[in-house]
Amino acid sequence: MDNPVPPRAAGPGPRRRDRHGRGMRGPIAPPQVPLAASRAEAFADLVQDSVERLERHWPQLADIDFLVLEVPHLDGRSFDDEAVPLGGTIAAREGRPARVVIYRRPVEIRTKGRDERAALVHEVVVEQVAELLGLTPETVDPRYGED
Repeated sequence: MDNPVPPRAAGPGPRRRDRHGRGMRGPIAPPQVPLAASRAEAFADLVQDSVERLERHWPQLADIDFLVLEVPHLDGRSFDDEAVPLGGTIAAREGRPARVVIYRRPVEIRTKGRDERAALVHEVVVEQVAELLGLTPETVDPRYGED
């Protein structure tokens, strides 16, 4: 009765993830299906699709970098609900190409589904390209503003 049970040695041996010995489970979906893509990757794909649509008519867009950022930088200013930008442009300078920036979270918050999000992403891309090229959005994409 005085013999206590010795503690289990924590030496070399298989370490289990849980008490049932199953370990880590695999991914929910294979990597080739859309379910496996993160929201950020899916959003970047929407931006890329929009850019590819515009590049057919505007080959000079190949010289512009398109970036996706989570949220806009504050830079000492504050945004109210109506003034949060959905995108922005950065002019070309000293060996750096011009850039169009699309902000993911403000766009996602304003949309409910994938189709609505794709339409808003395209509108934002068209607006930013038009600003960068000094044109109207209707000139960049004749279908701009159509529902």
